[in-house]
Amino acid sequence: MKMKFCIIFLLIFYSISGQSKRDPRVVSMAGAYTTIADGAYCVGYNPGVIGLQQNKPFTIQAFGLDVGILGNFFSINNIASYSGDTLSRSDKDEMFSELNRTNGLSFFVDSHMPLPFLNISKGNMAFTANNVILQNYRLPIGILELFFYGNEAKPKLDLELNYEIAGLNEYGFSFGIPFKNMSWGITAKYLQGLFYLGIDDDSTEAYLKTEDIGIFGKGNFLIRQGVGGSGLALDVGVVSRPKNGWKFGVSMINIVGTITWNKSGGTDSLGVSLNPLTSKFYPFVFGGDTLDLNESIRYTFNIDTIRADKLGSDSLFTTETIFFVDTLKGGKRPVFETRYPATFRLGMSKEIDKFLFASDLVAGFENKFYSQKLWRWSIGAEWRQVPMVPMRIGFAWGGSGNQELGMGFGVKKGPLMFDFGFAFRNGIWLNTMKGFNLSFAVSFTGKDKKENDQNNDLEGPTPKS
Repeated sequence: MKMKFCIIFLLIFYSISGQSKRDPRVVSMAGAYTTIADGAYCVGYNPGVIGLQQNKPFTIQAFGLDVGILGNFFSINNIASYSGDTLSRSDKDEMFSELNRTNGLSFFVDSHMPLPFLNISKGNMAFTANNVILQNYRLPIGILELFFYGNEAKPKLDLELNYEIAGLNEYGFSFGIPFKNMSWGITAKYLQGLFYLGIDDDSTEAYLKTEDIGIFGKGNFLIRQGVGGSGLALDVGVVSRPKNGWKFGVSMINIVGTITWNKSGGTDSLGVSLNPLTSKFYPFVFGGDTLDLNESIRYTFNIDTIRADKLGSDSLFTTETIFFVDTLKGGKRPVFETRYPATFRLGMSKEIDKFLFASDLVAGFENKFYSQKLWRWSIGAEWRQVPMVPMRIGFAWGGSGNQELGMGFGVKKGPLMFDFGFAFRNGIWLNTMKGFNLSFAVSFTGKDKKENDQNNDLEGPTPKS
């Protein structure tokens, strides 16, 4: 990964955000998944659903890949609207009304790759293994205010940046237990941290002050590296048994979830993964120099008072980049934790003839990676007129992405199932979207135990009274 500090400032041209684990079906239905996730795909949505699937045959996901991009501002329409020689005050205010929701321009991209043939479900149990790469950036709104408004808006502007990249393998075991009226489920996850690089919020300060005599400021950024980590996470959920085609469910995803970095000795091999994208990120490169295993970075800048009589000074703007071995007593690397954000899901679904309708409300508890402290509502539909070729569509509103339109399909031929999903994110067409989501997967499925009674698979066994 080429990581130069100046690149962060160039991120003004991008603003991307994402969500948790995905598969083609959930992408197609815009996230409406809490009560309809099937088998191994319940991980990250609601493990309670798998308890109603004790008669389901085995399913193996042979291969899959999901890449998600979501922006909060730049689209073809916005670029056309705001390009030109000048912007009116109303144009600026309209633009900043969108940026204020996320306190600046944020950039997030994630990829999810199920490890081949290691995502297996049978009956009410599932084992999953996924490689995940998460990247998060945020350009503070302070620097944007200075650029568009000058120093009239605020005398002191916050320039603290946010930057994080993490690579990990997520292993999960899920099981569900059916009861008379509902099913409970749990997913226990082991998080194998591969690599992490991020700005330490507690050790970072950056600002720019504007006064009558001039402009001055300073910044101090500690960029910390982690190689080799481990942690645990937990999903819990419940779903009702179908009644007149209706199902209701609720879940907490990553109710506990942290990764502790640098706890082990760590070697370069810890950054190796089956995901071919991983090699593009690790080992980390900053300014053309590759970071050693134990190195961290301290980047500082200082802006002396900018005024007419100092414009010719060579020391007006100074920077310093220091590579250092970040150690504690005994020569050990500092151990630190990163959160794996939690999300809350509430959903319902209804089957009508050849249609399956589903709707979800989702919210996070912090603004980190795929999580946002905003409510998101989604509704999706699956048309099963041709059982071997289900067609899907979905719409979502709210959250960090204001609007989302998803669509996709599946093709089943014998034991082989191919699924594809695509979503326009934060905009519902090419000219308005500020990101996208592309997902596909190939799975193998066994024969149903009761081919003539598919509803039995959906409802699950009822415990004896």
